[in-house]
Amino acid sequence: MLFTEAPMHRLRPLLTIALLVAAAAATTGCKTNVATGRSQFTSMSREEEIQLGTEAMPELIQEYGGEVSSTQLRTYVTQVGTTLAQHTEGENPSLPWQFTVLDSDVINAFALPGGKVFITSGLMAQFTNEAQLAATLGHEVGHVSAKHVDERITQSSAISTLGQIAGAVVGYQSADLGQLVSVIVGTGGQGYLLKFGRDQESEADALGVRYMVAAGYNPTGMLQVLEVLKREAGGGSQPEILSTHPYPETRLERVNALLKGQYASSLNNPSLQLKAEQYAQKAKPYLPAPKGKAPSAGAVRGPEFWCAHCREAAARAGGR
Repeated sequence: MLFTEAPMHRLRPLLTIALLVAAAAATTGCKTNVATGRSQFTSMSREEEIQLGTEAMPELIQEYGGEVSSTQLRTYVTQVGTTLAQHTEGENPSLPWQFTVLDSDVINAFALPGGKVFITSGLMAQFTNEAQLAATLGHEVGHVSAKHVDERITQSSAISTLGQIAGAVVGYQSADLGQLVSVIVGTGGQGYLLKFGRDQESEADALGVRYMVAAGYNPTGMLQVLEVLKREAGGGSQPEILSTHPYPETRLERVNALLKGQYASSLNNPSLQLKAEQYAQKAKPYLPAPKGKAPSAGAVRGPEFWCAHCREAAARAGGR
């Protein structure tokens, strides 16, 4: 990974930067996350999370080729996603949730803080039922409710690129939290904060299962999604989603254990459905035809590229 070196006269001691990150985290403090039950430091307020997601969203949509044109498909995905979001914990149902279908052959799904969830038509084309869609959206909703990006901001105080961060935040006395967040989120343009660890991915999977079961879906849909990713990972090129998510074999093992344990009674529950017919009627006819070519040089090359927009959005938020 290559980074632009900061001039030596601009570098500050690494301890100073670590203390700044800790101070940012202390602005909201250590709280128990209502979704996960874990105690975690939060470095962004609810309002800052919402603003970051809202301001980054338009540029992200543009970089991925825009939204799909089908009103029916957009409405369908929004309905499924909104239903899942209403089963989240605490104040999360009142977030300004938005579910966007990107007109891209790339296989990917991701979320920004504040309730902005994205899925590509390329990934949806691989699905055969609504439970798979719910599992994917539920997983991304889980990243939001678990505050995983916020958690990564706090963890970034220990990353090896603090020297670069030190140069970037020179003059921090006049900066606020949003500007510090912009530096950390955009470190090297590599989307560091979106490369979640195994525990965070498993946590998002578990939350996704929780939300989909509460919404009336058979949790087998989560296993089916992971099988899709496993199949695609064995193809000629790595799906873009694997640039930010651990390989599906790891997740399959953990989800299998979860379904055989906590959700064992759900697997054969007739009230929990896969809804294959609904997906065939409401999604398949409206998915755009594959474009049959790789993204152009100017198109987004993955989260490591578009996270620069997160940096810019956070910087604007810091300048308000």
